[in-house]
Amino acid sequence: MLAAERVSFAYESAAPLVVSDVTVAVRRGEIVGLLGPNGSGKTTMLRLLAGTLTPTRGAVRIGDAPLSTLSRRELARRIAVVPQETHSAFDFSALEIVMMGRYPHLGAFELEGADDLAIARDALAATGTAALESRQFATLSGGEKQRVVIASALAQAAEILLLDEPTASLDLGFQLDVASLLAQLNRDRGVTMVVSTHDLNLAASLCTTLVLLKAGRVIASGTTRDVLTQAHVRELYGVDADVALHPRAGHLTVVPLGRAQ
Repeated sequence: MLAAERVSFAYESAAPLVVSDVTVAVRRGEIVGLLGPNGSGKTTMLRLLAGTLTPTRGAVRIGDAPLSTLSRRELARRIAVVPQETHSAFDFSALEIVMMGRYPHLGAFELEGADDLAIARDALAATGTAALESRQFATLSGGEKQRVVIASALAQAAEILLLDEPTASLDLGFQLDVASLLAQLNRDRGVTMVVSTHDLNLAASLCTTLVLLKAGRVIASGTTRDVLTQAHVRELYGVDADVALHPRAGHLTVVPLGRAQ
């Protein structure tokens, strides 16, 4: 559905490659996790998949179409991005933030109509933020803001959702809320997702497939149970950890024990 084929990228022509010869395949209905230490190329890879960066080598395709052949409007109808942090320069309400997701579906000088409003309110309801629609976005908590931004991405009606550190800077309760919301959207609405994260336990609980990046290269990819191992945690982060199936949670959990010797 969405695929990066032997993609490499450098921010300047003479600069070292940030991403080198990376292949990622995202199939319909999957939740793919991008894991790796700081500077591993996760955010750059997410931007390449979103089409906001163009590969130095290789290509990114959605279906049979290279992203480079799609207009920004066409791309926005197919791929939605949830950044790590969202700031608004103006005093928009939560509903107005979500309505922005409808812009790719409007013609030039066309205003939102009743159908767009209904889609926006449905997205708010799906993310548990309907009661916040009149609140000013700047007054919301971090967890509430994140859910409203996800609602805006849903209102965009894209096939694929790309999320950069969706639980960063959130307390434990909001981390669980956002993880539960993403799992529900995938289960109930079939939303395909790519999640860049440092949170190994989030990836273990949420993702069906993992891609491990180190120094811009893929060191492993495959199902979460096959890829999230003690050996790979040590290789990625230089940390010894217990990785085991938690009987109550029903998924792998990672407990760091200390720096690898």
